[in-house]
Amino acid sequence: MPRIVKRYGSRKLYDPTERRYVGLGELAAWIRAGQQVRVIDNRTGEDVTSAVLTQVISDEGRRGTALSVPFLHDLIRAGEEALKGARDEASAFVTRSFDRIRPVAGPLGEVRAEMERLRERLEALEASLRDLDEEAPTNGAASRRPR
Repeated sequence: MPRIVKRYGSRKLYDPTERRYVGLGELAAWIRAGQQVRVIDNRTGEDVTSAVLTQVISDEGRRGTALSVPFLHDLIRAGEEALKGARDEASAFVTRSFDRIRPVAGPLGEVRAEMERLRERLEALEASLRDLDEEAPTNGAASRRPR
């Protein structure tokens, strides 16, 4: 659920949860921390989140921490299409990453079955070693196998 912030006519931002005014920098910090933010115009009730986030980007740019110029050009040229493309590219990256992992891990059921087969082979090996120990001469000679 997004954190609701109210924007007043004076362009001041008010956080009703904490009952205090906040600045664009604090809004940016919340977003960087993973918080979803929704900004509502107090007078009209209109969602003005995109306008305020644009202000955040502009404010960051004045401080020298803005997005890259080529990305901003693409964003302006393509508008929403640029965001969709970036989202699609990120999704494809995640899919490719999982595809690389999947052959190694396999479905959970296959992994469990392989673990069970390994456990059975280990138990059989341990039983063979016990049998060898029992067959070893008991004349007090040191065992050939280190313990």
